Amino acid sequence: MTTALADKLAPFGIDYVDAMDRFGDNAELYERLALKYLSDEHLVALQAAMEAKDYSEGYSQAHALKGVAGNLSFKDLFECAALVSDALYAGEYEAATTHMPEVEKAHKLVIEGLEAWSNGQL
Repeated sequence: MTTALADKLAPFGIDYVDAMDRFGDNAELYERLALKYLSDEHLVALQAAMEAKDYSEGYSQAHALKGVAGNLSFKDLFECAALVSDALYAGEYEAATTHMPEVEKAHKLVIEGLEAWSNGQL
């Protein structure tokens, strides 16, 4: 099951094999926590902060999003969120803004994968 599910989740930027290593092969725990991401608000808060040019809050939200994505093995989202987080930390606000579409795209893909998994479509 692990290999089959890993192959199905990979196109959504979800590294199930890495997640199983991280979660000690506790598939039930991982599924429960990963699906909680469907109601995660860090991206919405990040978008609002960036729109308001509140870069301190933007950094906090990007950093939190990066952490959640990393812990849940959402590889593409982690990498994109890290770009925004690092740029904001360095005061490179234009660079952070430039990377936001990548974060939004990776987030959308993760959501699509999680919804398909949750609905039994994988």
